[in-house]
Amino acid sequence: MASEMKVEVIYKETIKPSSPTPPHLKTTQLSVFDQLAPDVFVPLLLFYPSNINSDAVDSIDHHSSVAERSNILKASLSEALTHFYPFAGTFQYNVSISCDDHGVAFLQAQVNCPMSKILVKPDFEILRQLLPASQGSSQAETGHLLLIQANFFECGGLAIAVSSSHIIIDGYTLSTFIRSWAAVALASSTVSTEHVLLTPKFDAAVSLFPQLDFLNSPPPAMELVEEKCISKRFVFEASKVAALKSKAVSASVPNPTRLESVSALIWKCATAASRSNSGVVRQSVWSTNASLRKIVQRPLAENLMGNLVGMFVVKMEASEVVDIDYPSVVAKLRKGIEEFKEKYANGVSGEEACGFMKDFGDRIKRVDNYHCSSWCRFPFYEANFGWGKPLWVCQTITMKNVAMYTDTRDGEGIEALVTLSDEDMAKFECDKELLAYASVNPTVM
Repeated sequence: MASEMKVEVIYKETIKPSSPTPPHLKTTQLSVFDQLAPDVFVPLLLFYPSNINSDAVDSIDHHSSVAERSNILKASLSEALTHFYPFAGTFQYNVSISCDDHGVAFLQAQVNCPMSKILVKPDFEILRQLLPASQGSSQAETGHLLLIQANFFECGGLAIAVSSSHIIIDGYTLSTFIRSWAAVALASSTVSTEHVLLTPKFDAAVSLFPQLDFLNSPPPAMELVEEKCISKRFVFEASKVAALKSKAVSASVPNPTRLESVSALIWKCATAASRSNSGVVRQSVWSTNASLRKIVQRPLAENLMGNLVGMFVVKMEASEVVDIDYPSVVAKLRKGIEEFKEKYANGVSGEEACGFMKDFGDRIKRVDNYHCSSWCRFPFYEANFGWGKPLWVCQTITMKNVAMYTDTRDGEGIEALVTLSDEDMAKFECDKELLAYASVNPTVM
C-alpha cells in the first residue's frame, strides 16, 4: 500500500501570530526540565472523516471545500498563536525562546486515496508520510518549533498532523494548545462568536525549576534507536481494561488504575519474551513519565506550560523475573508512583533532576529496561475545528523498548504503541495472556 499512497505537499507557508507579541513577553526562559528535554519533534495525528455521503462525493467542489477548511485552520492558528507565542519563536541554544513572531510552518497536502484505506489497518510507516517532520528532526533542521500539515484525502477526509518540538512542549502543553486552536476554529466556522481560550503561562516554570548554566549549550543530537526493531499497536478496549483491573487487585492495591494494569501486563510479557529469547534471567526495569503539575505542593496553575514531567523507576529482581506475579507487578508500579509523589511534593532542584537522569542512564545499561509515556486523559478527542470530533488520534513515536499510550475514542480503553526488537516482538505479540486482553492493530473504522 505504501507504494500506492502518495502524499503531495501543495504548498508551505509561515503562520505568524495575528498580533505582535508585547515587548515584555519577548523572551521565555527555559526551566531545567525544558533543558533536559531532547531536541526532537513529537508527532500527533488527528483524523477527521468526511461528513459527505459517499454517493455525493463526486458532486462536491473539492477545491473550494479544501480551500475553505485550510483558510479556517490558518486564520485560527494565527489567532491561537497570540496566546501561545513561544511556539512561533526562535530557540536560543538551551537557554530561552526568543518570542520574535518568527512563525510556525503550515503545509497543505493532498493524499491520493480515501482515508479508510489507511485506517482499516494502520501502518505506522505509512502514517509517517502524513507528518511535516520526522521525529528525529531537530529545531535547527526544521527552522520552527511547531509544524502543522493539513492532509486532505480524496474522499473529503482530513488528517491534521502536528509536529512539536519537545524543547518547550510536553503532552499537557500540546493538548492545551490544540484545544485552544480548535476552539477558535470552531467559532469561526459557526454562527457563534464565543470561544474560550485558556491563558497559558510560560514563565512560571523556570521560577519553580531554575535552569542550570552547564546545560546552556546545544545538546548533542539524539539518536533514536529504531534499527532491528518493530512497532505494533495493541488496543485494550474498555471491557478488557476493566477485566484487567479486576485481575490486578491485591491487598496493597485495591483500586488499580488503567495505566497500572496495562503497564504491568506489557512489562510482564515483554520481560518474558526477552528472557525466552536470550536464555538469560536478568533484572528488569520499568520507567514511567509522570506529570508534576498536580504533585508539587505549590501554587501551580493548571495552565502552566512547558516540560513539567519527571520519571520514576521500578524494578523486578532476577529472582522475581523467573515467575512473575501480575498483582505484585501492579503493586510495584503503585509503590513507584507514591514514592515519586513524595519525592517531588516539595519541588526538586535542577541538580537533583540531572543527578537522577545520570543515575537512570547508568542503571539501565546492565538490565532489561522498558519505558512508557502516557497521553491518556488529554482531551485530544474533543478537538472540534468545525467538522466534528476526530475519529482517531494517534502518535507515531517509536523507540526501542518503549510503550506510548493514548486513549481509545470512548476515553475508557487504551491504545499502546509498543516497540521491541524483532525477536522479542515475535514472542510478545503471541503471548496468550496479552492477547486475552489486547487486540493487535484492529481496524479504526
